[in-house]
Amino acid sequence: MHSYRNFISASLLLFVISFSGYAQRTDPARLTLERIFSSNEFTPQRFGPAAWIDEGEGYTTLEPSSEVTGSQDIVRYTTATGAREVLIPATALIPEGETNPIFIQDYSWSEDHKKLLIFTNTRRVWRYHTRGDYWVLDMATSRLLQLGVDLPEASLMFAKFSPPSDGLMSDRVAYVSEHNLYVENLTSGEITQLTQDGTEDIINGTFDWAYEEEFGARDGFRWSPDGQQIAYWQLDASNIRDFLMLNTTDSIYSYTIPVQYPKVGQDNSAAKIGVVSADGGETTWMQVSGDPKNNYLPSLLWSPDASGVYMQHLNRKQNTNEVLLGDAQSGEVQAVYTDQDEAWLDLVNDWQWINEGKQFTWISQKAGWQHVFLITPADGEEKNITPWEMDVISIEQIDEAEGWLYFIASPENATQRYLYRSKLNGNGQPQRLTPADQPGTHAYQVAPNAQWAIHTCSAVGQPLVINLVTLPDHKIEQQLVDNKALKEKVTQLKKQPIEFFQVTTEEGVTMDAYMMKPYDFDASRQYPVLFQVYGEPAAQTVLDKWGGANYLWHLMLTQQGYIVMSMDNRGTPAPKGRDWRKSVYGKIGILSSRDQAGGLRQIINRYDFVDPDRIGIWGWSGGGSMTLNMLFRYPDLYCMGMSVAPVANQLLYDNIYQERYMGLPWENAKGYQQGSPITFAKNLTGDLLLVHGTGDDNVHYQNSEVLINELVRYNKLFSMMAYPNRSHGIYEGVNTSRHLRELLTHYLHEHLPVHPKLLDLENTSH
Repeated sequence: MHSYRNFISASLLLFVISFSGYAQRTDPARLTLERIFSSNEFTPQRFGPAAWIDEGEGYTTLEPSSEVTGSQDIVRYTTATGAREVLIPATALIPEGETNPIFIQDYSWSEDHKKLLIFTNTRRVWRYHTRGDYWVLDMATSRLLQLGVDLPEASLMFAKFSPPSDGLMSDRVAYVSEHNLYVENLTSGEITQLTQDGTEDIINGTFDWAYEEEFGARDGFRWSPDGQQIAYWQLDASNIRDFLMLNTTDSIYSYTIPVQYPKVGQDNSAAKIGVVSADGGETTWMQVSGDPKNNYLPSLLWSPDASGVYMQHLNRKQNTNEVLLGDAQSGEVQAVYTDQDEAWLDLVNDWQWINEGKQFTWISQKAGWQHVFLITPADGEEKNITPWEMDVISIEQIDEAEGWLYFIASPENATQRYLYRSKLNGNGQPQRLTPADQPGTHAYQVAPNAQWAIHTCSAVGQPLVINLVTLPDHKIEQQLVDNKALKEKVTQLKKQPIEFFQVTTEEGVTMDAYMMKPYDFDASRQYPVLFQVYGEPAAQTVLDKWGGANYLWHLMLTQQGYIVMSMDNRGTPAPKGRDWRKSVYGKIGILSSRDQAGGLRQIINRYDFVDPDRIGIWGWSGGGSMTLNMLFRYPDLYCMGMSVAPVANQLLYDNIYQERYMGLPWENAKGYQQGSPITFAKNLTGDLLLVHGTGDDNVHYQNSEVLINELVRYNKLFSMMAYPNRSHGIYEGVNTSRHLRELLTHYLHEHLPVHPKLLDLENTSH
């Protein structure tokens, strides 16, 4: 039933599709790949970056300059009145001897708002633009100063003002350049180099590839609250083996690109944290016990009195998180709190001081849900201040003056996100602040005084809207972005509303799902179905939010006669409690694929319009792995799949991610084998398209190569596309994103045809 392959029928089908594509270009109600990926037609308006000032009485943002084309002004708005003031015109950002203003890619204010730090001329470091040039504008004198002028161009990272010290306000800036840490005095111009030993292996003030990718750790230093000291990370990566990527296109001779990449079971960087005077001198290293190559130090928090640093210390299995206090003068360390889990623990990013520095906030799932605790480090006492059966997804603001915690949650619908607040003392019930008549996904940038918020909302098929709202009444004071033009374009597209539903497998697992139907849907027909899949702990696919180009591509496919669906299996990070998320521990790829197959069987039984002989699946990264797992494990269910940048063998991925969810390979060897798609490649019977970038530093191209060898071994035919030197996102180079979607669409048309009867023409003609 998976043999839709003959030249005449495929040619006829492609003729029909090509003719249809020609017609679509003249029809605003129909989508084309050109409209989605080669134009700005569906690009939403944006806002910001915005920064609150004066506790929320005002905010600043970037707006196009009225004087200099292509440049930006920094504009201040008075929150209560909406009064607008061009605080810094683009003309004030023209360096001496230059004709064009500095282009602002990010900015931050000193605490007194008298100095502005500008990030520009940025360069990409792995996924993000985290190095570049920094300039400081003195608001009183209009002096524009470039930092680190004697250091290499675009080499500065994570520059930040010093806190107030001895009556002086933000008179210094610290930054990293080429793995060393510097402090620059803004008054004298003196630059003090705090570390001298930075190399590619000795990394000061920032992190290696794995820490950045899996802990979100990039900025590797912190000013002390009194501005006198700096705590920083040093990673010794000399034990990490280089993975060599090969560039064969950028010169006439190929060359290798080494990436410090710790694979599953291999050594990590040895991380340590030290404290050094902002004036320079010897570093005091925190005396953390244990083998630093087999533990992690991914987060730190200065004590309010600047006497020491609190550090999160994770063991290699990432199921024990010890909070350690290190003395800034002696380096002596003591444990003050420990969190544990039978599966894994996530790094706690939402920890901050409250109650005059006597307690810090902590996120834990120890009570079965993701709750906020207050930890008293003096005695280790903990108090759950969100003790209800619901997950706190993230902390948005703490209003100590009024005693409120503001947070994101969605206890009744895991596909949506809303703003709540509750009392800091844990009494009473949580209050939903997002209006009940506003479904979808809501994000908030809450002012420090918690009286205002910049509110962003969207839903499936509804582009984002950004408003300034008051809290707690959520009254709209000003619309900042309406995306009216984009809404009108989307509204006129031929489409059916997306249907969210739930499906319960034979094992009793209830999953959220969505379904996109053709605009001219006829329940008496049978349709091919393409499933989008991810299925790993890093992300959900079934979300009620604007989906951008991916949503539009899926919508285009429905206009061509496809049904598009997705399901979120156990283990995806839905706000459904600890057991939902951590049930997959040690069984990544095993339990999730079982859920997906069980859900598909129920869908086939429930909906007569689903053609069981025309089921396809596609996914990227973890979704690429899941696509392979479904094709290989359940060849009776799926006739084709398109796998982009997959992990074929879990042992080939990085150790922080894979060991977090699978355990250590020497303790769970069978789980690693059974969870890896390559183990079941011999079962392939359907049509497979494998796509990978050869410059993928995240999921190495090696994964596809070893899978190819296995498929060849078992004489399995498949299609393959390698994108030279493209990274994990496969977007570098002219027209790459468009070409990739052309490839996927073309393959879908050929191997999951909308009109299978066309393919019988050759047989009936003989």
